[in-house]
Amino acid sequence: MKRYLITGASRGIGRAIAEKLAAPDVTLLLHGRDTVALAETCKSVQSQCAGVIKLIHDLATEKGVSNLISEVGGDPLDVLINNAGIAVVKPFREITPDEWKQTVGVNVTAPFLLMQRFVGQMPPGSSIVNILSIAAKTGFANWSAYCMSKFALEGFSQSVREELRERCIRVLNIYPAATNTEIWDDVTGDWPREKMISAEEVASAVAYALSRPENVAVENVTLSNAAGNL
Repeated sequence: MKRYLITGASRGIGRAIAEKLAAPDVTLLLHGRDTVALAETCKSVQSQCAGVIKLIHDLATEKGVSNLISEVGGDPLDVLINNAGIAVVKPFREITPDEWKQTVGVNVTAPFLLMQRFVGQMPPGSSIVNILSIAAKTGFANWSAYCMSKFALEGFSQSVREELRERCIRVLNIYPAATNTEIWDDVTGDWPREKMISAEEVASAVAYALSRPENVAVENVTLSNAAGNL
């Protein structure tokens, strides 16, 4: 029986990944903060997989992360997907210290703590998937906190990848362009969501990377809109 942990599985990309990876030999450990939305995700995958474990914790705090870690327990993980993320979109001079800390907490510190804790119990051939962004490679006006966090996770995961090669644990980084998820509901401005890629397309890329033979690592997948990104 395989165990997959997906953070930020309540909706959007996380939910799409859960639905794509649900299988009879997989137990899904699904994390989220929104109790109602997470319950909907669990319901949508329940019949397709061996089991579902709901993990409701706030990854912005180290206490929330440590509570999640203890609930996941000591059994090995075959896949860890760092998908949870927050976006503070505003001019950098308006970002509050709390918003900065929350961004670093969810987007950088939580993946660090989860990778550090779980990698010791991941067998050879297992995988860590980081849902990054094209914002891990390019800065965008008013997205400074978000870009900072994605650049940070990019550098960290590149280094971790090299450290884990001898253990044959794959680190797979996914870089979607603007993706049509609920994150845009809270971003001011008129965004052409019909031009964005879908959460399902990101989930398909994750599933493809994970489905390669254990000795093959599809390490970096960039998803762009063929007609040009926003």
